Amino acid sequence: MSGDSVQQTSVPSAGDGTDAGILLRGGLDGPVEFGGFAGTAPSLVSWRPVVEVFTADEQRARTSQSYVRSAVGERLRQDSLVEREREDAVEVTVTQSDQRTGVRVVSTFTRPRGLRALRITQHVVNAGSAPVVLTAVTSAVVGIGHAEADLDPMVLAWADSEWLAESRWYEDRLRDRVPALSLGIHAQDGRGRFALTSHGAWPTGEHLPLGVVVDPGTSSSLAWQIESGTAWQWSLGSTLDGGFLSLTGPADLEHHFAHCLAPGDSFTAAPAAVVVVDGARDEALTELTLYRRWLVARHGGIRGLPVIYNDFMNTLMGDPTSEKLRPLIAGAATAGAEVFCIDAGWFAGPGDWWNSVGEWAEDPDRFDGGFLSILDEIRSAGMIAGTWLEPEVVGVTSPMASSLPEEAFFQRFGARVVEHERYHLDFRHPAARAHLDAVVDGLVHDYGIGYLKLDYNINPGAGTERDATAAGDGLLAHSRAFVGWLTGIRERHPDLILENCSSGAMRMDYAYLVENDLQSTSDQQDFLRYPVIAAASPAAVLPEQSGNWAYPSAGMTEEETVFTLVTGLPGRLILSGFLDRLRPSQSALVAGAVAFAKEHRLLLARSTPFWPLGLPGWEDELVVVGFRDGDDVLLFVWDRGEHAAEFSLRVDGSPTIAFPRGDSEWDIGAADGLVQVRTAPGPSARVLHIDRRA
Repeated sequence: MSGDSVQQTSVPSAGDGTDAGILLRGGLDGPVEFGGFAGTAPSLVSWRPVVEVFTADEQRARTSQSYVRSAVGERLRQDSLVEREREDAVEVTVTQSDQRTGVRVVSTFTRPRGLRALRITQHVVNAGSAPVVLTAVTSAVVGIGHAEADLDPMVLAWADSEWLAESRWYEDRLRDRVPALSLGIHAQDGRGRFALTSHGAWPTGEHLPLGVVVDPGTSSSLAWQIESGTAWQWSLGSTLDGGFLSLTGPADLEHHFAHCLAPGDSFTAAPAAVVVVDGARDEALTELTLYRRWLVARHGGIRGLPVIYNDFMNTLMGDPTSEKLRPLIAGAATAGAEVFCIDAGWFAGPGDWWNSVGEWAEDPDRFDGGFLSILDEIRSAGMIAGTWLEPEVVGVTSPMASSLPEEAFFQRFGARVVEHERYHLDFRHPAARAHLDAVVDGLVHDYGIGYLKLDYNINPGAGTERDATAAGDGLLAHSRAFVGWLTGIRERHPDLILENCSSGAMRMDYAYLVENDLQSTSDQQDFLRYPVIAAASPAAVLPEQSGNWAYPSAGMTEEETVFTLVTGLPGRLILSGFLDRLRPSQSALVAGAVAFAKEHRLLLARSTPFWPLGLPGWEDELVVVGFRDGDDVLLFVWDRGEHAAEFSLRVDGSPTIAFPRGDSEWDIGAADGLVQVRTAPGPSARVLHIDRRA
């Protein structure tokens, strides 16, 4: 690659009629830069260096609040560029070196065939003769716009997330977050940023590690996600020639992260995905959905799409017994559930078990005839038996707190980390892994467990300093070891279905979701609150991995029963509630919802989401999410208001009410490319099928 010439890599497309090249440029006078995709219409993407490296010795070459313009990064020069053909993707690997420090960075751009998406990884090697302490390495940096004024019309979509209020999206003018600074007058780049940052071990406990920028000026959009598993940050800022997006995993300032590289050592930054499309927000999120599907398939794919019943939500709440479970098992089987999951409590006696967990052995007095006996009753009812486990924690009163070695626990300043009366295991330690391997293997082989819900209900803070340069370094290493442990489970037990849960969706991150079959989207117990979460979650997780809860109760009206059931349907239906106590009319609705889930699960697993009324706000009365699969469209519609509403949705085709069948309370029609809807008074919900063949 010579001088400042542009290299368009000869990456072939998957027959989509476009040049699918990746634009890279650089040479002797500067680091290699990324400029988007070749052969596309003009887009909002502009040139930026492919990686930034920050060290304890040298941070930025020019001061800033953001992870751009690093001193080491500005000295990187290209050593090589290699293209490789894979069966499902093409890879471009760029190697650069900094002669002063000996830092070498291998940047790999993986492009799934047929997609306008890139997965970017950064691998840093100390090829020098002295130690180098990394304090941050960007996953990706993308230029936005080609002049300062280009940012003026752009729109930013981003999301907050917390326990019981996951996936809360906002859409703002980008300039409301990244102000215009008249940088031309000052003849230099800006120094500020708009940033979202995680804290601790819940990567989605405050915000989601993804976002979208839409540029009406070029009719193009940029979307991204960071796949860290723990700490991350993304930021947007202004430059003389536009702006930038910077994506990072853990960093020193925000996450107590540092990683010492001895000569010959290496470090891999958090992977990130970047999508650039012609179109707006929904088109960008469509492409991100297709990318996630490709990524999950690379890791073995999803193991079936069964309808699940779980005894926890608004039901047993962690206190199962044989007497309580038997009517629930019968009710779930009658409804058509294919998995029955006994949630927390199977391992403990009566009372509060929170600070005693960790041994994961059945309590001999909780179930008549033992745990195996009630699991056999589930299987006799025609369902897969499942249960709950929280593998990374040990209660302070648990026997495992003293039987496992001290080195197997998180530690800060020489003492064990205690969070909410629990210690935290370090899965880098062989004793921690061996203990949980034995637990899982026993549940599968001795108890016949075919479904395992893995929870994570504490946030232990910055991490562990044991065998780490800094606490955030230890946390990242533990997280990667834990994902490796999940990989081992899947290899040993290829039929075992794994659910990712973390106080709802506090770890809804594709570092974990590539090794899990579904994600619990929330712990929200208010059926009127949950629709916003269910409708927004497909922006962050695949529809076929979105585990949405529906918990009908005998105290609900028929409309309320339909409402909660519709909430469970846009993804993976997780039923809960005392189904045995329902009125016959309610039981018929539950059976209808289960039948709908089974009939449409393959459609949803092929579909891409869209939001005809925009991504839902937390207090919106009307909430809508749609899924497209060829000529079939499903619309999930909730009206949380007290009065009937009339509105139109820009979806072309012939609409019918798909659930509940035979409904006459809502009026629907179609005209001029619009679906017209009139709801019933009071909170109500429906699923519409739109046939675009008509």
